[in-house]
Amino acid sequence: MTDPLANSYYAATAHRWRSAYEMGEELSFDVAVIGGGFTGLSAALACAERGFSVILIEREHVGFGASGRNGGQLIPGLRWSASELEGEFGRERAEALFNLCWRANPVKARIEKHGIDCDLKTGHLEAAWTPKDFDAMKREAEFLATRFAYHSHVIEKNNMGAHIASPLYHGGIHDPQGGHFHPLNYAIGLARAAEAAGVCIWEDQRAHRITDTPDGLGVMTDRAHVAARYVIDATDSWVGDVEPDLGSFTVPIMNYNIATAPLANADALLPSDAAVADSRFVLNYFRLSADKRLIFGGGERYSQTPPRDIAAFVRPFMAEVFPQIADAKIDYGWGGAVAVTMNRLPHIGRRGNVFYAHGFSGHGALVTTLAGELIAEAMAGTAERFDVLANLPSKPFPGGKWLRQPLATLGLLYYAMKDKLG
Repeated sequence: MTDPLANSYYAATAHRWRSAYEMGEELSFDVAVIGGGFTGLSAALACAERGFSVILIEREHVGFGASGRNGGQLIPGLRWSASELEGEFGRERAEALFNLCWRANPVKARIEKHGIDCDLKTGHLEAAWTPKDFDAMKREAEFLATRFAYHSHVIEKNNMGAHIASPLYHGGIHDPQGGHFHPLNYAIGLARAAEAAGVCIWEDQRAHRITDTPDGLGVMTDRAHVAARYVIDATDSWVGDVEPDLGSFTVPIMNYNIATAPLANADALLPSDAAVADSRFVLNYFRLSADKRLIFGGGERYSQTPPRDIAAFVRPFMAEVFPQIADAKIDYGWGGAVAVTMNRLPHIGRRGNVFYAHGFSGHGALVTTLAGELIAEAMAGTAERFDVLANLPSKPFPGGKWLRQPLATLGLLYYAMKDKLG
């Protein structure tokens, strides 16, 4: 289908990719994966590595959704801080979550293992929008160092120029374990590795529903019924199209990005070449591309209708942070939906032989790959690590099918207003 949000820098600079799979007579597999984003691709690859026969069904093309059009920021952890996790769940559960979501870096491991060319860079900076935010960051950095021996770097306000040429921020935390990359080329790299491992990747094929018959599971598509022992639903923002009851656990929030033309002064804007995200609820996030463009995300909308001019919508946010490039030429403007849960923790689990993972709430470039690999582990009979994430609390948004989005929007607007009021 024509996508008005797909004019992305990533699509324009993606590696060539075309699935080699053509539907044949064999439509029975050990595993059917629905969704060709990071979760589905990593799950399919990890299942194939364990000897399962796998088909991956994607309505458009691999990386079409949030996986191929996000800000490209690799941020260790979850949307909750480690201290929040320990306060809510206790030391033992918090440590298990920390070991999975902070210490592990499955994205880097996959890039190295398969030689994926996706412009991987190290370093992530969280920038404090207010002095109060910076005080909270310093407390968290101390907590991480003393409780988990995890060391990040506290950057005082007068030293922020080493990372970002903007006077807006009151300090920050630099995490060398984080980084940034070209997300669509990473998705394509995973797809190539999965196909080499024997995965059948079936693109341009919509999955309508998961079937459950006396003979086992299956997936009904536009063209055929695919039988499987296991099904993995990795559709994220579209999960409600396949499993309507799971759709009640998330609402879609629209995010928008721009990419400038290559900048002569790009290195002066972000001298350490770290990716940056600030501490506002409706945050700004930005980084440099490999060819020295500024990729900038700012603002969000709760309507599914995109702005008429995405570049004009995002430019004021960029100009506030970097007034020195307020009039820079913008070559690309694009957007997409982020599936957000009530508590902003991912919703991961299984129902019989159907596994699902969605609701990464804008913090998924690392944990989505992890989720896919943990599903494969559980499917192969080792569920301890999968259960760590599957046991995270979750509940559906109130309001039912028709009121869920409006009620969630009211709550999100409240926090957005708090940003503006300081």
